Amino acid sequence: MHKVTISGIDTSSLPKLSAAKSRELLDRIGEGDEEARELFLRANMRLVLSVVGRFSASRESADDLFQAGIVGMMKALNNFDRTLGMRFSTYAVPMIIGEIRRYLRDRTGVKVPRSMRDTAYKALKAREKLVENRMEDPALTEIAAEIGADMRQVACALDAVSEPVSFFEPAFSDGEDGMQLIDQLADEKENADSWSERIALAEALKQVPERELAVLKMRYFDGKTQNEISEKVGVSQAQVSRLEKSAVARLKKLME
Repeated sequence: MHKVTISGIDTSSLPKLSAAKSRELLDRIGEGDEEARELFLRANMRLVLSVVGRFSASRESADDLFQAGIVGMMKALNNFDRTLGMRFSTYAVPMIIGEIRRYLRDRTGVKVPRSMRDTAYKALKAREKLVENRMEDPALTEIAAEIGADMRQVACALDAVSEPVSFFEPAFSDGEDGMQLIDQLADEKENADSWSERIALAEALKQVPERELAVLKMRYFDGKTQNEISEKVGVSQAQVSRLEKSAVARLKKLME
């Protein structure tokens, strides 16, 4: 493995955790086990390092960005609800990015009007509060409503304190998944809410029984009618209807 040393930490020596081991440690952390917390944070330092990589255009020291990212990861762990079935990396990455951006905002050499910086600071604090309360990324309209400001004003303020990055820089990579910023560009139908909902839906679908999942895919992804599904799988239309209702009810419960 390629050796990288940052902030006095040899990342090639960091422990690797299986999904089962991660769940075990999160359970122990929930019970107040400090040793498990330390091991979990150390194992996830690679996640912070991968996020730091997207800020390579910054003039700031990678060590300083790494330290800010660690603070973000610790905040994420403090507020992470493991009962929701979401991967820790999915929840932690936005908070790590937010902490690094906060650090850069405080140290940026770009002259931004004080009033705009104040609006951006309030917006970032509001976003962090909403994320902690609901475990999901809020829409810009919700942030604006939270601080009592115009949505365009909030958008301009946040843009003014953001570091410019290339579309082809990595958004994040935790060793299993990777994504470039260009992959996250949204069209008119996309927003932070729909992005969070898709993540929740994907996680929920993994817990739907195979037979119900097959009906859901044919019904909602392939656009087939209940009669068409009935003929394809060899069961009655009434049974297809029951499977569909059961699957939809299960998904609603999981996503709540």
